[in-house]
Amino acid sequence: MTAASKLSYTVNLSILFSELPLLERPAAAAAAGFTAAELWWPFGENHTPSDAEQDALRKAFTDAGVQLTGLNFLDDLTKGARGTLSVPAESERFRENIPVTVALAESLGTRALNALYGNRVEGVSAAEQDELALENLTLAARAAHSIGAVLLIETLNKAESPDYALVTAEAAIAVVDKVNEATGLGNAKFLCDLYHLARNGEDLAAVIAAHADKIGHVQIADTPARNEPGTGELDFEDLFARLVAAGYTGRIGLEYRPANGVSADSFEWLPREYRAG
Repeated sequence: MTAASKLSYTVNLSILFSELPLLERPAAAAAAGFTAAELWWPFGENHTPSDAEQDALRKAFTDAGVQLTGLNFLDDLTKGARGTLSVPAESERFRENIPVTVALAESLGTRALNALYGNRVEGVSAAEQDELALENLTLAARAAHSIGAVLLIETLNKAESPDYALVTAEAAIAVVDKVNEATGLGNAKFLCDLYHLARNGEDLAAVIAAHADKIGHVQIADTPARNEPGTGELDFEDLFARLVAAGYTGRIGLEYRPANGVSADSFEWLPREYRAG
């Protein structure tokens, strides 16, 4: 039995099946054998989508029989933003979005909410941004806790996100600890994205060994091109085995771009019988 068979998977529909309209992607994931999916914030800059937009998204998932396992709070990745919670000019939009995201997550049974920290901005000190971030993450953690969800905090890679504030596992873990100390809830967790960490040159085995108890979710893509496992440099069987040995029981988020541009062709590395669950 391989380590991959001992884990469960969720497919990120903001990057996979992106050749299809958003509302068609849950059905496409189901056709490929998946029963779980996750999303970045799916409404662009709109921090308060209409009831009709939200209802349509819910229907797409429920009709497909796919569980939405993860959702981002407000971000706008299409414009190069990497979150809004530490950016003074965007902070109010983030706060207004918190109840919207939490209500949508609750209605779909989603129990993992990712809050991208945001880029450093000119004219504002790092200390000021970090203080604002802690305030907003505390609000988000408490809101997530109200529906039994965890709050995820993620490291991104410097090559693709040079202005992002958290570019090491240690930096993200430090924020996780501060949020948990502020709330006393313990529901802030590290989103361990193996692709971003590898691109930053981190020792993935060491990160897993040191921080397994604080990992709330894992996402993957091969390096350096961010395609499916088997197209690059990472030994996923070894990494999966390390996660299993460390006691990780969460899902593995497939957050990669298909090498040939066709999402349905990018899952050969994962036998169909492992995709559901």
